[in-house]
Amino acid sequence: MKVVPLRLQPGDDLRLALEAWMGKQPEQAGCVISAVGSLSVAQLRLAGATQATAMPGELEILSLSGTLSPDGAHLHIAVADRKGAVIGGHLCAGSLVRTTAELVVGLLPEWRFRRELDPVTGHAELRISPQDLS
Repeated sequence: MKVVPLRLQPGDDLRLALEAWMGKQPEQAGCVISAVGSLSVAQLRLAGATQATAMPGELEILSLSGTLSPDGAHLHIAVADRKGAVIGGHLCAGSLVRTTAELVVGLLPEWRFRRELDPVTGHAELRISPQDLS
């Protein structure tokens, strides 16, 4: 595994920045190892929902995990508000960095991740295959 630290700036879209960064890498598979920072708005798709819910405010990133591929990401986030109330869900575009987002990403050169429509779930799901390194 190749480990890469990243820092996002205020106003960056957390999800879109990660997807754009992954799209520039020669590796075809990645994962979020660690993330801390803050958001000014979180766009979360909560369990069972079909649309994202906007959560504005001063939010601390408690956890971010998921997989990255050149054709998309599957990311879950947990954030806390000013009172310490925690909420989490699928990280959607429009989640904006407030002060910083410090990330550690793992790149997996032996693997290839792709998103393909799964007829059972109706969603673009992860397809995992070995990467041809020859």
